[in-house]
Amino acid sequence: MKYYIQLFSPHGLIRYHEPEIGRDKDTGGQVKYVLELLEALSNHPKVRRVDLFTRKINDKRVSPAYAEEIENVNDKARIVRIACGGNHYRAKEQLWPYLDEFVDKTIRFIEKNDDFPNVVHGHYADGNYIAGEISKIFSIPFIATGHSLGRNKKNILLRDGWSENKIEEKFHMQKRITEEEKTLQHADTVIVSTNHEIQLQYASYQNKEKANYKVISPGINTDIFYPFYRVDMPSFKMTIEQENAVYRVNSEIERFLFAPEKPLILSIGRADKRKNFETIITSYGQDKELQAMANLAIFAGVRKDITQMSPDEQEILTNLLLLMDKYDLYGKMALPKKNDPTNEVPEIYRVAARKKGVFVNATPGENFGLTIIEAAACGLPVVASPTGGPKEIIEQADNGILVDVGDTKAISSALKKIIADNNLWDTYSSNGIKAGQESYTWESHAKKYIEVVDELYAKTSFQQQSPGSNSSVGKRLLHGKEFLISDLDGTLVEGEDTTGLKELSKFIEDNNIIFGIASGRNKELTSKALQDYDLPQADILICSAGTEIYYTHNFLPDPGWETHISHQWKRKELQQSLQGYAKIKLQEEDAQWKYKLSYYVDSSFNEDDLANLYKFLDDKKLRARILLTDNKYLDIIPVRAGKGNAVRYLSYKWEIPITQIFTAGNGGNDIGMLKGRTKGIVVANYSPELESLRKSRYIYFAKNKLSAGVLEGIKYYKAKGE
Repeated sequence: MKYYIQLFSPHGLIRYHEPEIGRDKDTGGQVKYVLELLEALSNHPKVRRVDLFTRKINDKRVSPAYAEEIENVNDKARIVRIACGGNHYRAKEQLWPYLDEFVDKTIRFIEKNDDFPNVVHGHYADGNYIAGEISKIFSIPFIATGHSLGRNKKNILLRDGWSENKIEEKFHMQKRITEEEKTLQHADTVIVSTNHEIQLQYASYQNKEKANYKVISPGINTDIFYPFYRVDMPSFKMTIEQENAVYRVNSEIERFLFAPEKPLILSIGRADKRKNFETIITSYGQDKELQAMANLAIFAGVRKDITQMSPDEQEILTNLLLLMDKYDLYGKMALPKKNDPTNEVPEIYRVAARKKGVFVNATPGENFGLTIIEAAACGLPVVASPTGGPKEIIEQADNGILVDVGDTKAISSALKKIIADNNLWDTYSSNGIKAGQESYTWESHAKKYIEVVDELYAKTSFQQQSPGSNSSVGKRLLHGKEFLISDLDGTLVEGEDTTGLKELSKFIEDNNIIFGIASGRNKELTSKALQDYDLPQADILICSAGTEIYYTHNFLPDPGWETHISHQWKRKELQQSLQGYAKIKLQEEDAQWKYKLSYYVDSSFNEDDLANLYKFLDDKKLRARILLTDNKYLDIIPVRAGKGNAVRYLSYKWEIPITQIFTAGNGGNDIGMLKGRTKGIVVANYSPELESLRKSRYIYFAKNKLSAGVLEGIKYYKAKGE
């Protein structure tokens, strides 16, 4: 079996050609990771296609390349850009309200291409949310990678003096943490880079023990990150692009330095406080002996004008410049403004290695430390933290020294030890090259990755899955030609009266009709009905008067619907305003729902009372829909909710022509789904409020009651060839 894999990474600026790694806080290591994973998986013989799904951005502040819907990487790999949340570039914290739109449009992309993935793989919390939803709807394996975790970031921010409210306001942290907990519970495999990530990064998560972890280290592109001495080999030929990159890197560094021939201490990363650049500069600035031995270069992301950057980045870069001035490091320290990650970053490592320098990664507790592997592969010894991924890498590779990266003297001491001892430098350099070329390659990563996928498909639950089959509700809905969405009580059944239900069920099965129930019942009561009655196998369940949408008897929720109907819904204010309102009485707690307020009405309640209730809510600027059924029950729901709107939403989401949908009902809360261009059916035992629908040419009034009437209506439309 050859696999089609979909990767999801919605935030950041992602493009394959000339990626802008380090441009901002959302375009860092994760973007580099997914781009290289994309290419590596495409080179594996068991992968027939791999697509990286990200967000489409049409914003004059960024390159037009991010507005291209499809970017071809090679004949098996693409970047697919999905429009959601408008055109402007947004930080990842601002994307949460739009991720359900991303899910829906991805489903339509899959339908349009008629090519179903075998595996979905989410990256970061937002990508994992999307992949998890696609996985549920198509019943396919879900692989997750966290990259960084919300609880850990929250703890760091709290230690830095942020308040809970400020953290929540800026980062939507609770939403992120909640989704990370769900990912641990539902993902078939969680890929981590190191054992440290499992033991410490996930330690505070309630669902930590429920996850199936696989440790697969990220790789490096060994065609780019190769030893510094290779350029001197007789058979090596440098491209024009590489020659230009070497020239630019040397020029960019040396223009800062009085004695550029000295060994070069190097650190690379985006302008992030956790990169600990300030500590590195302080360590160097306080040690005159180290200044005499070597120069320092800090590549802190990409910048043009500090004043135009985000406040966090402004603060970090300003502090670096102030420290440079404080310790009078002019002529000894370079702080270049930019670097090209594809061509220039590898040359930066090699320039430092040729000068017998050292790379410093001062990030405490980093999950992995990809820059350590890149530096090692180029032959540059490393000083890094004795915790997290750096510890596992350096202990395995033996290519540097582990120190407390919060201790400036410990950092400077380790740097001097390596620079002063040529034999030690050579040992660390050769060990790093060996590890980079053998243990940390993307080819090795892809091999282990596909072994994980093979293991997942060896499980019984996935053995029967194949692209295009109707083994999942998603595939059934996308392939369905005819749909029946029917009210339950009074339409299909009435108490113990199930007239025509057996015949209707057989007709639905024989004709492969997609079946849905639209009921005033909530989820629990609908579930009970599925047990009590011999109903057709339901693909769609619309509950609580059109405020809930689920799929299959497993009640898989449609979160996109909840996001859609939550607009301008103020349940608490509605209930408070209606307390003591004449002629209505709040129903019992089990009749209530997050998006539905249910009341009993007095027998004297009439059309004037209904109009007055609408006016009362309108005067208080409370937008809602009011449904009156049998002049006994009154439901107040969001203005976007209702059975009719739910049917239209499903038509839009699954690209089902509205004229292919049969709808059937018997009461007032069915009017919304009976009206319109659906093939409406009103059963004989209908309520008087439906009499006004007789004028509609799109609604058939059956002579039979209950399910027999529904079947009569379907046969009527089929006989007309509609």
